[in-house]
Parts: sequence; C-alpha cells; structure tokens
Amino acid sequence: MYRALASRRSGEERESLLALARAEERHAQHWAELLGEAAYTAPASLGVRERLLGWLARRVSSLLVLAVVQRAELDGSYEEDREATAAMAAEERIHARIVEGLARRRRMRASGLLRASVFGINDGLVSNVSLVLGMAGARARPEVVLVAGMAGLLAGALSMAAGEYVSVRSQRELLASGSGEVDPAVLAALASGDLDELTRLLRSSGMPDEEAEHLAAALLRHHGEMHPAEAEVVGAAWAAALYSFGAFALGAFVPVAPYLLSTGAQQLESAIVLTAAALFAAGATVGILTGGALLTSGLRQLCIGAAAAATTYGLGVLIG
Repeated sequence: MYRALASRRSGEERESLLALARAEERHAQHWAELLGEAAYTAPASLGVRERLLGWLARRVSSLLVLAVVQRAELDGSYEEDREATAAMAAEERIHARIVEGLARRRRMRASGLLRASVFGINDGLVSNVSLVLGMAGARARPEVVLVAGMAGLLAGALSMAAGEYVSVRSQRELLASGSGEVDPAVLAALASGDLDELTRLLRSSGMPDEEAEHLAAALLRHHGEMHPAEAEVVGAAWAAALYSFGAFALGAFVPVAPYLLSTGAQQLESAIVLTAAALFAAGATVGILTGGALLTSGLRQLCIGAAAAATTYGLGVLIG
C-alpha cells in the first residue's frame, strides 16, 4: 500500500512513504526469520483487498487509502507481542503519526471539494428520503411520490450547486476587497518584490525598524501566494458547484430509485432499506476520511436521517 501511495507522490511525501514501505519489509523479514521453514509464503499475486486499495491509491483517492492504512497502524499489537522487538513497536507508533500527518495534509488540500461531496451526498439522502416518506405518509400514489422525489432531487442539487458556487466565489471577493485599502506605493513595492523598498515605505509611516522588516517579509510571502491562490479559488468555485450538484443528485436518487425501477407494494420498504444502508455508508466514509470511529460516524448519520424521515412521515400521516 505504501508503495502504491508513493507512486502518486513526489518529494518529501514520496520519500516518507517509501521509508515506511522499507520498514514494513524489515518487520516482515523479522517474522520470516523467527518462523523459519514454517513461514507462510505469500502468493505471487496480491489479494482482492490489496489490489482494490492499490488501485484506489493510484487512480482515485490516496486520502481514503491513507485513512485506512492509518487505522491499520493504530490497531497494531506489537507492544503486547512478546516476539516483536521494542524497535518494531516504536516504529509502528511513529508510522501511525507519519500517516496521520500525511492524511491531514491531503485533507487540507481536498477540503473544499471533499466538503462539497460529503455534505452533498448526506444532504441528498436526508432531504429526499424525508420528502419521499412525507409523501408516502400522506398516502400519495407511487407515481406522485416519484415525481415529487425527482423534483426534490433537481431542486436540491441546483440549490446546493448555486450555494456552493456563491460561497466559494464570495470568499475570493472578500479576500480581494482588502487590497483597495493598501497604499498604492506599497502595492507597487509588493508587485516588484523589493524587500528593501517595502521596508523603507513601512518605516516612513512611523513603524519601528525591526517590526517593519518582519512585516515587509511577511507581506511579500503572502503576496507571492495570493495570485495562484486566487486563480485556484476561481476554479474551485465551479468545481465545488459541480461536485455539490453531482453529490446531492447521487444521494437524492437512492430513495427514489425503487419508485423509478420497480413497481408494487415493496417500493417504500425498499426505499427505506436502501437509504438506511447509504446513510450508514456515507457516515462511515466521513469517519474513515477524518480518522474518526467508523461505526460511530455511520450510526450517527443513520440516526439523523431516520429522525428527519420519521418526522416528515408522521406529518404526512397527520396532514393526509
């Protein structure tokens, strides 16, 4: 897994992952030497789980695989194993910290799109299962429930996309609005990247020498990062909108799928079962990505969705 992750990274991250891989190979060699002829010979080909995680690491999401590997490192039992060396136990603890740091770094890079996707799917599931159950509680005909569910899917997905775009775009405009308050001479010095000139300008405004030097250096660093960041935010606004639309639509489709793909009295029961499974999976995914408890996150999301759906179903029955 570490080698698969390293194949998509470069620089320090790649070296860290390859170092982890070499350490794990040393651990494997330790057990092989202890077992001698009784050692299990690994098959030439990887198992299904390993191939799947390797493919995910290379092609889809290294963050997801990092989260899985982090949990595996934390669940290690070398400290209680008499046959494991103290160095191996210490290495496992260090591995968990390194993987945690790499996962945190990936989460920071993917925070906007990750948030849009996770919230979109959860909102789509909860919103549309509540709508479907509310209509079913009011004894609407299946075709009416289907139309209402599809309308809720489209309306919610468009609303999420528009809201996400406005939110990200507003962040850029808010950041950019502050530049008009800076003196033109200071902006010119920033653009030229002249540290001495910027320091002199700050001193001329009455700022102490040492403070002016520190502030000038900080301003230049910040200004050098602003232009690429602004371009990234503009692109991220559209990307976040598309991710939100797709994620909400995906989540919202689950409770209406039985009404669209089947007929008969089992449509409502199928919608409830499918949505419950999807809610648990969505919550568990959040737990995996954030390093939290998988079961707790899954059950929490399931309970939230169940409470919302039960409330609208009860209102549907009451209103009729």
